[in-house]
Parts: sequence; structure tokens; C-alpha cells
Amino acid sequence: MALSFLAILICYIDRVNMSVAIIPMAEEFGWDQTTRGIVLSSFFYGYLATQILGGWLADRFGGKIVLGVGVILWSVFTLLTPPAAMGGLVLLFLVRMAMGMGEGVSFPAVYSLFARWVPLQERSRSVALCLAGIPLGTVLALLLTPLIVTTLGWEWAFYLFGAAGIVWYLAWHFLASDSPETHRGVAKHELETIAADMGARTDGDGKQWRLLLSRAPVWAIIISHFCNNWGLYVILTWLPTYINQALGIRISDVGYYAFIPYVTMFLGLNFSGWLADRMISRGVSVTATRNLMQTISFGGGALLLLLVSTAGSAVVAVVIMSSATAAIAFMGGGFAVNHLDIAPRYAGMLMGITNTAGTLPGIIGVTVTGIILDVTGSWALVFGVAAGFYVAGLAVWLIFSTGERIID
Repeated sequence: MALSFLAILICYIDRVNMSVAIIPMAEEFGWDQTTRGIVLSSFFYGYLATQILGGWLADRFGGKIVLGVGVILWSVFTLLTPPAAMGGLVLLFLVRMAMGMGEGVSFPAVYSLFARWVPLQERSRSVALCLAGIPLGTVLALLLTPLIVTTLGWEWAFYLFGAAGIVWYLAWHFLASDSPETHRGVAKHELETIAADMGARTDGDGKQWRLLLSRAPVWAIIISHFCNNWGLYVILTWLPTYINQALGIRISDVGYYAFIPYVTMFLGLNFSGWLADRMISRGVSVTATRNLMQTISFGGGALLLLLVSTAGSAVVAVVIMSSATAAIAFMGGGFAVNHLDIAPRYAGMLMGITNTAGTLPGIIGVTVTGIILDVTGSWALVFGVAAGFYVAGLAVWLIFSTGERIID
């Protein structure tokens, strides 16, 4: 659990540091907002390409090797980002896309591992803790990247963070295991506790693809993942620019304002995971629990995002944004863990499928946001579009989702 959490944390440090580093990079290379959007979205083309493949490989051959190789790949291409930027936009696009391919296998591999390691009564907390690497990694990137940029230069934000993944891999190689049965430190009574809810390895034929895609609850997760990530990726990639340009905060101070929404997201994820598991252990149905968590996430997030652009000061804007990210984080007890509820045997593949849909906003939403800002200059429209997706996603979720296992 600790190493999976750290993998996601490093994943998001390496992903989000570009959202800060791009400010001095754009000044140095003369990029407009649309070009910034293209650079920021380049990562997601590669990220999209390996989601389903990563899930299939993890379910078939084990999550340990898949996640380990992914971290090595994205770390190497993070290290190569500065020389690629010097070589021009095309080379930078290709390197960032290759980095995304490495990161694309991370969540499917982790979910495949969780299907073998985590019993029902601990799923929400486990997934929430792992997902908490997203805001914590983002916080570290937002706090450390401005410091690195202003003292060492923007290039070092990629050199230092890229090296962290190499160090992580050494620990992963020696300490991690694909399943409890192959781990020497797991006792017999622990194996018995896990066995009832543990997913078995799949045979890799084509039947599971048709089976998964034929079920409405699967599509509820797919659509929810898309809608959730539209808002999430807009916030992840454009929040530093919003704080710098719309709120008038200096780049050296951007991190201090931008990190607060991610602290509240970190807290919201872990609280929602604890609350969801507690509700289930007290007899509340899994379906009712997931619906409540998702309503708080999408409903509360949509309302608060609509209020962000009405703020009269940077402090008020950050308070509202922080409340929005705290609400959105309740998806940790909602759709984010539902893969393990409905199809534990295919958790890696299912995460690959839904996260493929969830990656599309990284390409479309991030680029469209740059175009919106170039054409209209309206941050209210940017946040309004994200809120609209949350409302639509909530409606689909409440109609079609379930917390019961539908695929054995």
C-alpha cells in the first residue's frame, strides 16, 4: 500500500510540475495560451494509449512488473524533457507523450494488485489512500517547482523529480509482490481473510471485453470517470496559470496559493474512504454508500466551481476552490472504488477501460481550455463547462450504477 501510494505521488509530481514550469518556459520560447494547452495536453496522448494494455498485462502477468516498468519509463522521459524542449515543440510533444505512456499503466496495475490484496471492508480506504497520492503529489509539485525554478532554473524541476522514480523502483523491486500468496510476510490467517474477495487471474481471451462493455454499471463508471477528470485535469493543469494571471499572484508565490486546494482534496479522499468503509461495515448497502459519496462529489463540486469566478479576491477564490476539491474528493468512496465492487477479477482491465475514457479530457479539456481563454478570456466559462460535466455525470451515475458484484 505504501509503495503504491508513493508511485502515484511521484506520478503526479512528474505530471504537475509542467503546469508550473510551463510559465517560465512559455516566456523563454514565446508560447501563447493555445500552444501552452497543446504542450500540457501532449502527455495525455501517451497516457491514453497504454491504459487498457496496462490493465490487461497486469491482470494477466501481475501488477508488480507492469507498475515497475511504467515508473522507470516515465522517470527516464521526465529526465529527457528539458533537452527535448530545447529541440523544439515536436520533440517536446513526443517526449511528453512517451512519458504519458509510462504513467498510463500505473492505475490499472495498482487496481489489479488491490484486487488480490484488499478485502471488501478495506477497499474504500485503500483506494482513497492510493488516490491521495494525487493531491499530495500535486502539492509537492506546486510547492517545490516554483522554488526549483527560481533558484536552479526550470530544467531542474524535471531532473530532480525524474530521479525520484528511479529511487522508488529499487524499493519496489525488492519489497513488492504480486499477491499475498507470493509474499513471505503474510500469515495464514491473513490469506484466509483476503481470499474471499480476492480476484483470480484472467485468461486474457476476448470474452471479458464484451462482458464488461455490455453492462450498464460499467458504463456508469466510464462516464463518471470522464466527467470527473474533465474538472480534475482542468484544475491540475491550469490552476497555476489561473492564480498567476487571473488573480495576479507572482510566479514565486503561485505554489503557496495553489497547494491549498490539494490539501483539502487529500483530506477529503481519506475521509470519504474511511466514511464509506464505516457505512458498509455498519450495514449500509454498498450501492447506497457509493451513491451518497458520488452525490457529494459531483453535486457539491459543480456548485462550488460555479462560484469560483465570482470571488472578489485571491483568498476568497482559493477558499472556494479548496471547498470544491474537498467535495470532488468524495469520489474516492464513490465511482473510484466501484471497479472492485462490480468486477474484482477484472479490476485492472476495467480501470484501464474507464481511465482511458478519463484520459480524453486531458487531451480535449486541457486544449479546449487554452482555446477558450485565447478566444474569450473567460475563466467563468472554463469552470462552468467543468460544472456542467459534473452534473451530467451525477445523473448517469444515479440511474445506472450499482455496488453489487455483477461479473464473477
